[in-house]
Amino acid sequence: MDISAKSVTFHEDRMWVDLSDGRTLGIPLSWFPRLLEATPEQRQGFEIGSWGIHWEAIDEDISIAGLLAGRGDQTKRGRLVNAL
Repeated sequence: MDISAKSVTFHEDRMWVDLSDGRTLGIPLSWFPRLLEATPEQRQGFEIGSWGIHWEAIDEDISIAGLLAGRGDQTKRGRLVNAL
């Protein structure tokens, strides 16, 4: 994928991701429970990579491809599928 994150900011209950193609995504924090529950300091502790965004302190990884596809947290889905 040629589209990457350029910057990430937080405002109230949203994460805003500016993309390299000029778009800005506004994502509800409720899509990612670890980010929702994180402190403001933890939220700011991210690293932007070529594939997405990583938060070491809260063990969260969010891909740009997933955001563009409208996918939220996939960890619960994986646990439910594995439990069946």
